[in-house]
Amino acid sequence: MHEVEKGRWPRRMMQTDDLNLKSQRPLPPLNALRAFDALARCGSLRAAAIELGVVPGAVRQQLASLEEHFGFALLDREAGRVTLNPAGRRLADAVGVAFAIVSRAAEEISSSGSTVRLRLGVPMPMASAWLMPHLATLQSAVSGLEVDIIPVAVNQSLTDMPEIDALIVGGEYRPLPDIAATAFMDDRFGPVLTVGQPSPGLTPPDLADMTALVARTVPYLWDDWFRESGNAPVRFRKRIEVDDLTLALSAARSGLGVTIAPAASIETDLASGALEAPFGFVSRPTGYRFCCRIADRDRKPIAALRNWLLAEGRRQEGKLPSAAV
Repeated sequence: MHEVEKGRWPRRMMQTDDLNLKSQRPLPPLNALRAFDALARCGSLRAAAIELGVVPGAVRQQLASLEEHFGFALLDREAGRVTLNPAGRRLADAVGVAFAIVSRAAEEISSSGSTVRLRLGVPMPMASAWLMPHLATLQSAVSGLEVDIIPVAVNQSLTDMPEIDALIVGGEYRPLPDIAATAFMDDRFGPVLTVGQPSPGLTPPDLADMTALVARTVPYLWDDWFRESGNAPVRFRKRIEVDDLTLALSAARSGLGVTIAPAASIETDLASGALEAPFGFVSRPTGYRFCCRIADRDRKPIAALRNWLLAEGRRQEGKLPSAAV
C-alpha cells in the first residue's frame, strides 16, 4: 500500500513542506504587536503603557523591536511624541482587525454550547424602525445567538470599527475588497412628510414650494432621487440642514418640511400614519446588504444572521409602495 494511503506523508513531500515553512517570513513578536496596537488605539506611549500595565520604556522597547523586525520605521518621533506614519497606520488597521477576529473566535470557543453574541452595526433610523421590531423574530428563529445592535453613521465602514462583527448598509455604501457583502432586501427611498401637509394632487414640481430637510450624512439623497425617479430637479423655497437622517425625520414629523428617506427607516411611521410618501419609492440597484469581513464569512453565527436577514428580506417584498412618480 502507498505511504499516503497508510496515513503517512512520503519523505520527499515532508521535506518540501519543511522547506516552504522555513522560507516564510516569521511573524512579528506578539508582545510587540500588542504594544503597537495599544499605541494606535490609545494615541500615546503613556496611555498605552497604562493599558498594558507596564512602564512607557517597555512600550518603547517593544515598538523598536517591531520596527527592527520589519526593517523600516512605523513611527514618527518628534519632540518626545510618537505618532504612526503611513506604513504604521496601515499595519495598525490590519493588527486591530486581526486581534478583534482572534478575540471573537476565542469568545465563541469559550462559549461553545452556550449563547454567542454578535455586534451588528446598523444605521440608527433603520435600527429603530426596521430591525428592532423584527428582533424577536430573529431570537426565535436562531437559538443561541444574541445580537447587540450598535448604531452607526451611514458613512462608517467595518474598517473604521474593528470591534463590530458585521454591518448592515444601504445602497449608497461601497464595500472594500476585503468585505463580503450580501444583498438581502430592496433599498427604496423617496420624499416623506407629515400626513395631510401636502395639498391633494401634489406633484414633484410642487416640491419647489416646500422646505427641504437635508441630512448632512447623506446630502446626496435628494439628487439621487431626482435622477433615479426620472424627475427634473427643483430649487426648494428653503433648505434646512441637520446632522443626520434621524433628526431630518424628526423634523419632518414635526411638519417642518419634506425630507428624503429609505422606506425601511420609516416603516413604523408609514404604518402609524405619522408620515406619508406622496410619490412612493424608487429602488437602488444594490439594495440593503449584510457586510462582514471575508475572514468571518463562514463563522456559524455570521452565517446564521445572514440567512435570517435573507429570509426576512424576502418576506418584506411587496409590503411598501414602489414608485408612483
